[in-house]
Amino acid sequence: MQIIRDLESCSRPDNGTAVTIGAYDGVHRGHRAVIAEMRRQATEGGFASAVITFDPHPARVVRPESAPLLLTSLDQKLELLDETGLDMAVVIPFDEQRSLEPAPDFVKSVLVDTLNTRLIVVGADFHFGHRRSGNVPLLEDMGAELGFGVVGHALVDVDGVAARDDAQVSSTAIRRALVDGAVQRASSMLGRPFELRGTVVEGDKRGRELGFPTANVAIDSSMLAPADGVYAAWYERPDGSIHASAVNYGRRPTFYDDAAASVLECHLLDFDADLYGEPARVRFIERLRPEQAFDGIDALKDQLQRDCAAAASALGR
Repeated sequence: MQIIRDLESCSRPDNGTAVTIGAYDGVHRGHRAVIAEMRRQATEGGFASAVITFDPHPARVVRPESAPLLLTSLDQKLELLDETGLDMAVVIPFDEQRSLEPAPDFVKSVLVDTLNTRLIVVGADFHFGHRRSGNVPLLEDMGAELGFGVVGHALVDVDGVAARDDAQVSSTAIRRALVDGAVQRASSMLGRPFELRGTVVEGDKRGRELGFPTANVAIDSSMLAPADGVYAAWYERPDGSIHASAVNYGRRPTFYDDAAASVLECHLLDFDADLYGEPARVRFIERLRPEQAFDGIDALKDQLQRDCAAAASALGR
């Protein structure tokens, strides 16, 4: 997949392009259904296939006070898009100037003049441009004049079937599931385990003192984490090795009364070595219990032992 970050350097495809457009945060099952349909029609028409996405997420520019935390970083999003078999991913820098661009101007300058778009496939509820004034009917009207077709794809459920509002897969629905700690529900909509990435940093070493050493993974503040609690998860190291883990994400109330933020601590069940400075990928499989405060160290250690056994069971180990 070719990644285009500068529209001015983009060569206009002679045979035309089939595109879909959006933030594509999560690259979930709904996104993949739209991409699959776009790629199918691109193949039939002899067009290049492209996703147009934005960085940063448009909401972080348009309404920063209420912008959602992200399901995927840009790098992870591009990796997931590459898996779909696209020819191109076009990453458009999103700033205040772009946010003020009228929808018809975006269509003319980006879709028609730059990408020679012949087909647009988007979700039926798609909106774009200044004040979200662009939609499928506008695209259809402009397409009739400028020579591209438009498909407003029905929103789907986890099985890829057109669905009612309460069953539709969306980034918003996935975020709600994660806020509830329902990582299995979130993963069913994503089509893969929910994943957080970060770097292992030095912690307070309490886990090692308790006999349960942990890798403290620092995650970017723009990323959404699941509800505080204990989880079974897979932990991937830079060498590709994957380790069963019991993970605590929370404020560690047994030791701290007023921790400023939750911390991601991963106890690898089959590995004990220095991981400091390494990038880590943590894939959440099942929530085992809420986080809780314990009366003493012995009670905490007993529960940690049970947590490790429950994580091993959940992960089939």
